[in-house]
Amino acid sequence: MKTLLLSLTLLTAINAQAVIKVGVLAPEGTGWAKNIKQMASEVKDATKGNVEFKIYYGGSQGDEQDVLRKIRLGQLQGGIFTGKTLGEISGDVRVIEIPFTFNHNREKALKTLEAMEPFFDQKFAEKKFKSLATFEIGQVYFVTQKKVTDLNQIKSLKIWSWDGDPIVTNMFESMNLNGVPLALPDVLSSLSTGVIDAAYAPPIGMIALQWNTKVKYMIDFPVSYSIGAFVITSDVWNKVSPADQKAAMDIARKYEKEINNGNARDNADALTAMKAQKIEFVKFSDAEIKVAQEYRNAMVKKLTGKLFSEDSLKRLNAEIAKK
Repeated sequence: MKTLLLSLTLLTAINAQAVIKVGVLAPEGTGWAKNIKQMASEVKDATKGNVEFKIYYGGSQGDEQDVLRKIRLGQLQGGIFTGKTLGEISGDVRVIEIPFTFNHNREKALKTLEAMEPFFDQKFAEKKFKSLATFEIGQVYFVTQKKVTDLNQIKSLKIWSWDGDPIVTNMFESMNLNGVPLALPDVLSSLSTGVIDAAYAPPIGMIALQWNTKVKYMIDFPVSYSIGAFVITSDVWNKVSPADQKAAMDIARKYEKEINNGNARDNADALTAMKAQKIEFVKFSDAEIKVAQEYRNAMVKKLTGKLFSEDSLKRLNAEIAKK
């Protein structure tokens, strides 16, 4: 009898409705938010209401750090995070964001991300998170108020640095850059007042944050490749039946591709818009690629075993070596 009662209890639990509260920085109405909303609707329909995402848009639950903290307190069950916050869950995911890994080759970067996604998913699972989708945010560029023509001249700029990001901290130390730690919302006003001369982001981020209105130059030499992911806790995921898990994952993977395609288009459109604003795109010589590679090697030595594992680095290098 006890065995029967236990079985019935487990069956009831696994078929219970899972309401998954998710914090998102993207404002409602953006292309990204629209895709997430549609994905959530399709999942609810496909699972007959057994899996329901309640999405809090526009940073209403706070910034990424706030969302992750609320997840760990049990107040939320998921979030859509950029690499910096994902790295606080599992540092191995940051290996793909090592500066100067892909240079201009965005297609290679995306293929590498797709190939390493199962590995990243495994690493999240080890930390009791389920990754529903991994996204490319885009190539990261410097935008500046002063013209510089090589990597060495960047050292003369006062550059915003995202405080607490080990990748950024290491890059600034390795390249001997002049970093000015600021909260993200303070970057725009700091560009206006001269507190900083430069900042960095993917093009869609520059437009969304309106940095394009305060800069004169964009360095057409990608610094890194930025990613994000939609993760939820394993605890809430394990309450979902296997059939509903499959339905939810199939839909999430479909929207993963749609969001990646949309981000690629939006980044291209953002670059076009910046050119139309007469922002000058400064190209570096091919010799700078060798200089950048030397910086990358120094960063890898410092970060391996501290932020990401030797295993993740070997996997990254193996994917890069493929043609």
